[in-house]
Amino acid sequence: MIRIVTRARIAQLEHDARNAAEHARQTSGAANEAFDRHVRELYAATDRAERAEATTTEVGTLLAHAMAELSAAQQELLLRDIEIRRLRQELEGESMAGRTLTVLLHYGEPHTVYASRGDAYADTATHGVIPGTWVPGDERPVDEVAWRCEAFIYDASCRGFRRAVMPAPEPMGGAA
Repeated sequence: MIRIVTRARIAQLEHDARNAAEHARQTSGAANEAFDRHVRELYAATDRAERAEATTTEVGTLLAHAMAELSAAQQELLLRDIEIRRLRQELEGESMAGRTLTVLLHYGEPHTVYASRGDAYADTATHGVIPGTWVPGDERPVDEVAWRCEAFIYDASCRGFRRAVMPAPEPMGGAA
């Protein structure tokens, strides 16, 4: 079969080929831009995921540390609760009249309650408090002394304890 192709037909085919090549070039450029954009988004998402993983690890470490501290605090509270119950049972089992308790104060704050001064010395010595650092109750303010033992006596009139040694009252306004 013979086909006769005219010059106009060849020009039209060349024009269509150039248009198709231009369209292919534009489409290829748009595809490259879209690919670059997707790669940047992928890197950004990967970076966010890595930072989230690092943050999760850090938070997990902090949480584990906090849980360990909480557990230690709970054990300490449990031991103190047991000691308080033991002292209550001991106090409830006997007549309170004339009974004394010894309170270990650390800079004026109650630290531990003991049935006797000897118990206080014995217990705190096992925890590293040197008995020589103790100061018996005197006229110095309690918040100025690191460790001090204070004796308290049961006072039946008020149904509570009072200090065994009361400080001498200071004159007010120069009165004697």
